[in-house]
Amino acid sequence: MIAAPQIQAFNPPRRILMGPGPSDIFPEVLAAQARPTVGHLDPLFIGMMDELKALIQYAFQTKNEMTIAVSAPGSAGMETCFVNLVEPSEKVIVCRNGVFGERMRQNVERIGATAVVVDTPWGEPVNVADVQQALAAHPDAKFLAFVHAETSTGALSDAKTLCALAKEHGCLSIVDSVTSLGGVELRVDEWGIDAIYSGSQKCLSCVPGLSPVSFSVAAVAKLKSRKTPVQSWFLDQSLVMGYWSGNGKRSYHHTAPVNALYALHESLRKLADEGLEHAWQRHSDMHQLLKTGLEKLGIKFVVDEASRLPQLNAVYIPEGVDDAAVRSRLLNDYNLEIGAGLGDLAGKAWRIGLMGYGARRENVALCLRALEEVLG
Repeated sequence: MIAAPQIQAFNPPRRILMGPGPSDIFPEVLAAQARPTVGHLDPLFIGMMDELKALIQYAFQTKNEMTIAVSAPGSAGMETCFVNLVEPSEKVIVCRNGVFGERMRQNVERIGATAVVVDTPWGEPVNVADVQQALAAHPDAKFLAFVHAETSTGALSDAKTLCALAKEHGCLSIVDSVTSLGGVELRVDEWGIDAIYSGSQKCLSCVPGLSPVSFSVAAVAKLKSRKTPVQSWFLDQSLVMGYWSGNGKRSYHHTAPVNALYALHESLRKLADEGLEHAWQRHSDMHQLLKTGLEKLGIKFVVDEASRLPQLNAVYIPEGVDDAAVRSRLLNDYNLEIGAGLGDLAGKAWRIGLMGYGARRENVALCLRALEEVLG
């Protein structure tokens, strides 16, 4: 028999999370996760799920009936949207201005569909004129897919205009809002977004591992009219909705992450208490404080101010500075985490997050003081 390993309980230090995610978690959200576990078909839990659905609808600003939390992280939310809607041989216009636009392209190709890629330089929002040209050149395209808030660069794209273009050309829109939900203006119904996904660990300041998603009436109609089965059994929304919808008894699909859903319920309840517009403004205000301090240190932003995400600040590493050494000192000496550059920005930029509970004056002050001392 293999001997039992002698391992102590894991007790992590209290970090200040100011990277690209996960973000600092509300203390009340952590406490909610420690509440007693009940069965995922318990009538009390079903009632909580109904409240959770209403809270997700509020955060997305939608009345879509098909609005749920996928029992997996934002990457699974992305795959949920693509595998349920896109069929082999269909054509998707994919906007790529960073790492996560590229992941959309890979989803399309794994399905066996055709991705028509519209590239925009890293650090810039999706180019609307180029998208319009691509839609005109491919009248047989069924979808337009883009990232609202590109986490790898800190660029914010014009979701309202892009979704209007999709409608004009008879396409359904698929939108990544992993970093935008709760941090910047997002109005699913008003902007005509057809399929959208997010993550629990960014501006919602919840535990990682859940993905809010929402499908419009048109997206649901597309799902129901598929000629081929959804390639993922677990992510097939025609099966999952039997668990999230309906009066009385729900159909069993999978064992839901009960305690994690408690946490999401609490984080969205706090967002509703604050109010969406107040939350958007708070993120903007904290960004302005950080921006002023970083500019005094001579640190420059990757993204132009007009299209800059307040909650994800990509900044160039000053010349001659050791990227890894600075981040290591911040982590070890200040318990402060900031993010490294990703993809084309690896080794060239840092990503400083101001997301959800992390968008606080004391976090901004700590980050600026720590950077000043480390770079000093």
